[in-house]
Amino acid sequence: MTSRRDFFRNAGIAGAAVASAAVSRVALAAIPEPVVETTADTRGPLVPPTGRPYNPVVTLNGWTLPWRMKDGVKEFHLVAEPVVREMAPGFKVHLWGYNGQSPGPTIEVVEGDRVRIYVTNRLPERTSVHWHGQRLPNGMDGVSGLTQPAIPPGKTFVYEFVARRPGTFMYHPHADEMTQMAMGMMGFWVTHPKGRHPLIAPVDRDYVFLLNAYDIDPGSYTPKTMTMLDFNLWSWNSRVFPGIAPLVARQGDRVRIRIGNLTMTNHPIHIHGHEFEVTGTDGGPVPKGARWPEVTTDIAVGQMRQIEFIADEEGDWAMHCHKSHHTMNAMGHDVPNLIGVDQRGLAERIADLVPGYMAMGSQGMADMADMKMPLPENTLPMMTGDGPFGPLEMGGMFSVLKVRRGQKADDYTDPGWFDHPPGTVASEVDGSRVPPASSPAADSPTSSGEAHGSDAEGVEVHVRRPGVGGHGQH
Repeated sequence: MTSRRDFFRNAGIAGAAVASAAVSRVALAAIPEPVVETTADTRGPLVPPTGRPYNPVVTLNGWTLPWRMKDGVKEFHLVAEPVVREMAPGFKVHLWGYNGQSPGPTIEVVEGDRVRIYVTNRLPERTSVHWHGQRLPNGMDGVSGLTQPAIPPGKTFVYEFVARRPGTFMYHPHADEMTQMAMGMMGFWVTHPKGRHPLIAPVDRDYVFLLNAYDIDPGSYTPKTMTMLDFNLWSWNSRVFPGIAPLVARQGDRVRIRIGNLTMTNHPIHIHGHEFEVTGTDGGPVPKGARWPEVTTDIAVGQMRQIEFIADEEGDWAMHCHKSHHTMNAMGHDVPNLIGVDQRGLAERIADLVPGYMAMGSQGMADMADMKMPLPENTLPMMTGDGPFGPLEMGGMFSVLKVRRGQKADDYTDPGWFDHPPGTVASEVDGSRVPPASSPAADSPTSSGEAHGSDAEGVEVHVRRPGVGGHGQH
């Protein structure tokens, strides 16, 4: 994290257009220091130094915004500004965000806190902040033109309200929303209960992250903001696999994961090896009688889902969106399906015209994970990442839940790959090839109209149409 001095030194990312919108030091002197974070590491929980105690969350590849207490009010400072976000090692994009990152830092408060948020605009256009899901005075709702004037470049506005109900919320602009959210302007808000709550159980690990999507052409650095459907980078907290950190737990921990969706489509989030319950939405805690076990929950646009489970199975368990194209990195949408097409000699002929051409996909796409194809500058492979047994062939919205018996309670570091006990890993069968299993009917004398097998080179198959007794259709 960096202080006010570093904020002024590093804030010139956007060039002259944003530099002209600089906020004066005199104005900043009366409000909390803007704290800036530029790395994509997962920061540990921020134990509250002031105010009422609570069990803090951990933001995946993110952090919690510090505050100051002033006359009993919890004060924060958000800075809307251009940022550079590393979406995966070696792949950086130019986004808009808050306090050095996209998404912005998580804001954590306690039910009943009076909260004051200063918002400084260092963008080249006006903005606002909507506090998604909060109950608050109408004039603090953050819809520019409707409930407030927009925040001009170079100006600081203040929002103040009481955090009236516990739960998980989001914040994002309601000014030129199509552009600003497509550029990455969003963040998480968590209001902790002020005491024991009948519907909010204490947990050992409490993770949060946002789902977001971008359309960034291979070799470029800036998202296209006019895209409506054909996004090519599906991310968690503006990170894509293999850049998404693992979610770490000690065996036996009760784990809560809060996931918000600010993309333009739904995402069925699936966890391997465990069942969970949806215990909350951005509308509040789910009554216990309305919960049921799941392994996948669908999170629609503009929604938050809070899931909880006991991490009782050791191992490295995949966690991902179950839309298969959302677990791949930047790709073309108009690539034809060439499975089964004989491409022998094709690559050589085309390479004479297009140097470096490589034929793709005649046997599926898995081999692409092994190939070291030349890529445009600042571009990730479509399928990437290596595991202990070879290429993972994944990308996008994919990470790993790592459950370990010996993980310390306050340890969020990656424990490395799981050491499987002997005899617990699927492996190739030794010896001669095992023939495929036959159906019981194939092992009994055949009758008219029943399917039967043959060891001869040509196999005759008899098919009986349902409802036609005794007369096979040949």
